[in-house]
Amino acid sequence: MFRQLITCTSMALALGATATHAFAQGDAKDYPSKPVRLVIPFPPGGGTDILSRVIANKLTETTGWAIVPENKGGAGGTIGISDAVKAPATGYDMVMGQKDNLILGPYLYKSLPWNPVKDLTPVAHVAYTPVIIATSVNSPYKSIADVVKAAKATPGKITYGSPGNGTSIHIAGHMFEKAAGIELTHVPYKGSNPALMDAIAGNVDLLVSSIPSAIGQIKAGKLRPLAVTSAKRSSSLPDVPTMQDAGMKGFDVSTWYGLFMPAGTPAPIVQKMNAQVNKLLAMPEVKEAIAAQGAEPQAMSIKEFDAMYKADFSASKALVEASGAKIQ
Repeated sequence: MFRQLITCTSMALALGATATHAFAQGDAKDYPSKPVRLVIPFPPGGGTDILSRVIANKLTETTGWAIVPENKGGAGGTIGISDAVKAPATGYDMVMGQKDNLILGPYLYKSLPWNPVKDLTPVAHVAYTPVIIATSVNSPYKSIADVVKAAKATPGKITYGSPGNGTSIHIAGHMFEKAAGIELTHVPYKGSNPALMDAIAGNVDLLVSSIPSAIGQIKAGKLRPLAVTSAKRSSSLPDVPTMQDAGMKGFDVSTWYGLFMPAGTPAPIVQKMNAQVNKLLAMPEVKEAIAAQGAEPQAMSIKEFDAMYKADFSASKALVEASGAKIQ
C-alpha cells in the first residue's frame, strides 16, 4: 500500500510538472490573450511617453495585440517602476525603464522598495540617446575646446544647467569635467524646460541636456550645439561633433530606454515580446518616429540587454558617489 502511494504520488508529481511545462509553453503560444499594460513612469508628453506610445501603437497595429499605455509619473520615474514591480509575473504588465530611474535611482534615493536587477526582467532594448552640450547662440563659446580653455583659466566660473541633481545628464556633465580636467559649477533645475530657457537667456553658460529636450531650440537657432556625448554622431544632428571628435578619447555617455517585466515572468513570454519589438525596430517608419525624438533605435537580444543593464548598474555606483548627488 505504501509502495502504491509512493508510485501514485510520483506519477502525480510527474504529471503536474508536465502540465506546468505545457502551461508555460501554452502561455507563450497563446500569449497575449488579453490586454498588456505598459506602464510609462513619467507624465504624458515627455520623451519617454512619446517613445513608449510609438512602441505600444505599432505593436498593436502589427500584431493585433492590445498594448495599453498607462502613465504613472512621480519621483523621477521610481513610482511607475514600483507599480510594475508589484504586478503579477504573467507577462501582462511591463514598464518602459530608462537609465535614470533604473540604474541611477537606487544609488540616489535612500530607500527604494525594489532592486532593479533582482525584481525586474529585461525584455527588449528600444533606443538610446546621447546627451548634448550646448550654449546660447550669443555665447562666446564656439566649441568644446573654447569651454575647456576658459574653464582652465577660471576654475568654477563656468556654469552648466541640467534637468536635475543625479540625473544621467548631470552625471554626463560631471564626466565631462573629469575627462577634460576642468571644474565647472553645476546648476540643477526641476526639469529640462527651465534649464533650457535659462541657457537660451544666458543665465547659465552651458546646457547639458537630452537631445529630445533641446533639438527644437537648436533647430530654431536659439541654442548652439557644441558636442554630443555618444561614441557616434547623432543621426538627428549629424553635423554636431562627438566629445571624441573634440579630443576626449573613449568618451561615450548616453541614456537608454527599454522594456521590462516583473522578475519571474515566463521566459517564453519574454522571448516572444523581445522578438516582436525587435521586428518593429527594423521598420523604417518606427526608426523615423524614434529618430524624430532625437533617439537612436537599437535592437538587442535578451542576453545582450541583460548584460548591458547589469554592467551599467554596477558601474553607476562609483559615478553617483563621485558626483556627490543625493535625493532625500
